[in-house]
Amino acid sequence: MNTHPFSGRPIGLDRFEGSFREQMDMTIIRTLSKVLQTLFRGRPSGHVPHPRHEHSPIDLISRTAPCDRDDSELEQSLRNRSVMVTGAGGSIGSALCRRIIKCQPRRLVLIERSEFALYSIEKELRKIVQTNPKIGDLEIIAHLADCGDRPRMTSIMRERHIDVVYHAAAFKHVPIVERNEIEGIRNNSFATWRSALAAMDADVSLFVLVSTDKAVRPVGMMGATKRLAEIIVQSLALETTRRENATRFAIVRFGNVIGSSGSVLPLFEEQIAEGGPITITHPEVTRYFMTIPEAATLVMQAGRMAEESPCSNPTGEIFVLDMGEPISILSLAEGLVRRAGLNVGRGRKEIEITFSGLRPGEKLHEELTLGESLIKTEHPSIRRCFSERMPWSELEPRLHGLEAATDRHDVREARRLVESFMPDYQPSSAPDRSLQGHGR
Repeated sequence: MNTHPFSGRPIGLDRFEGSFREQMDMTIIRTLSKVLQTLFRGRPSGHVPHPRHEHSPIDLISRTAPCDRDDSELEQSLRNRSVMVTGAGGSIGSALCRRIIKCQPRRLVLIERSEFALYSIEKELRKIVQTNPKIGDLEIIAHLADCGDRPRMTSIMRERHIDVVYHAAAFKHVPIVERNEIEGIRNNSFATWRSALAAMDADVSLFVLVSTDKAVRPVGMMGATKRLAEIIVQSLALETTRRENATRFAIVRFGNVIGSSGSVLPLFEEQIAEGGPITITHPEVTRYFMTIPEAATLVMQAGRMAEESPCSNPTGEIFVLDMGEPISILSLAEGLVRRAGLNVGRGRKEIEITFSGLRPGEKLHEELTLGESLIKTEHPSIRRCFSERMPWSELEPRLHGLEAATDRHDVREARRLVESFMPDYQPSSAPDRSLQGHGR
């Protein structure tokens, strides 16, 4: 007796054959549809090669591969310690986990609210540990948890005796956060607020906030909520500066990373594989890029410097990573097309590039500082910058006011209050339609 492919219940042979034929018909239709779409674009099916994994992504952005540095100080700073990574299943969070386990901590605690992401990263890390005896006896603990739940986070940090927290949990997709402002505020700003307080409650030694270049003069809610997270961490750091053995804070700001979830590279590769067109917001748009492993290592190096700086130095500094020169997204797309053995254009064996216009919350060019003076550190790829801080006694009541607006789902008031925290916030509420329909 055969069973239904979804319910598992027994079905008759005639019904099974009908179900099988129906599934096969749908598979054939989907396949033919893709073939016909390619043919009508003037490209024979199977002609367009898939460009992934043929070259290093560093080649595409003309970025020099990071030189091998002696990371012994970094590894020593985490050896035999208990480390937590929030957003452990994300692009940066998972890269941090892979790098951390090489430092031989005694415990790595994964915090993630996506069940599948948590399952995937835990499985991957356990496999790495099993096949690499140099890592040693590492305890990996996976917690399904919301970083905005202060009692839960405090309980985990105390129970697991956490020494260092890397707070990488965030919503990072600009258009999605722009359309879901309340969730962006809660996840990017309030979760940072509650996780940082939990770290203080649990006597954590170091709390590192992973930030973004979009927090600089933000034009959208994603950047604004991350800038507010920076303001929160710096205010809490100011509050604890004179306390003995208080939690030290650090903020690490950088641009895009190659191959992250939502990155343009995988999207462009997929569009090329499908025969085009490649869609770009604007012909002049630029972005900063670095590789995920490089970003993860530099985040950890910045955290180490923050923890090891003299107690007399202010905590809560912003560390800015050297992203090199901004990269033209159009040039990046053209390079991917050439790497696939094709040309840019609208003819046969060519990939068209079209421009859709900037979306709400997007800039033509990103920045890494607000004009603050950058100060060299011992690491050539890391700079310090200082900015004005708001006393916690002034910030906290304003945060509660914002939280009340989010609890009421009062989007207009929440937006107004977010803007009030940063005079340099210039929201762009309407997409740029001037370029739609144009291309090459």
